[in-house]
Amino acid sequence: MNTLDVEQPGYELRFESLIDPRRACAFPCDARGQVDLDRLGEQALHRYLYARALIGGEFGRPVVQRRAEGSAPHAN
Repeated sequence: MNTLDVEQPGYELRFESLIDPRRACAFPCDARGQVDLDRLGEQALHRYLYARALIGGEFGRPVVQRRAEGSAPHAN
């Protein structure tokens, strides 16, 4: 993987809910799964920290995936 791949947008860090599949949330990240917390809005930042804190309880381990063309990350 080269530096350009890591810096390009188009990846998301996705947390699947272990309780309700409709409650999955995803956040923009680089190819390594690094989320730029300074670029998240306040609500998204709270949701991201919440999802991280509840890995193994409410959420599974996050996975890095390419975003579908034209889709925006979301935090349900």
